[in-house]
Amino acid sequence: MTKRENYEQKTEELVMPIITANHFELVDVEYVKEGGTWYLRAYIDKPGGITVDDCEIVNRALSDLLDEKDFIDESYILEVSSPGLGRPLKKERDFERSLGEEVEIRTYRMIEKQKEFRGILKAYDKDTVTIAAEDEKEQVFQREDIALIRLAFDF
Repeated sequence: MTKRENYEQKTEELVMPIITANHFELVDVEYVKEGGTWYLRAYIDKPGGITVDDCEIVNRALSDLLDEKDFIDESYILEVSSPGLGRPLKKERDFERSLGEEVEIRTYRMIEKQKEFRGILKAYDKDTVTIAAEDEKEQVFQREDIALIRLAFDF
């Protein structure tokens, strides 16, 4: 397990009681370096959406626990936020909740002369994702080829 994965796992363990007590869902935890600064991000959700006050509740409680446990070596910025509209599908529950919904898939390499696909999420397993385009033609993607999969949205 990498140091990053270890930090994410420990943070998830700390934040879960806070999430459960407030009837939220933990979507993801990530520890990333952007522009020379480390960020520890927790993405939370609930039916009807997350408010700024919800984020503040989790941020304050998590910040206190992180200060107490002090397991992260580098200085970092803690952020708690909604996953937003462009939320990637990462976990089993994300895929389960999105079955029958329109998704966007971006691949690492060209497949049939393109890297972006859109369709209805029909099926998934640990190795593949299946979508159906408007013409009902199904496409199966290997998970290892998918750079990003998220719910599609139009403005």
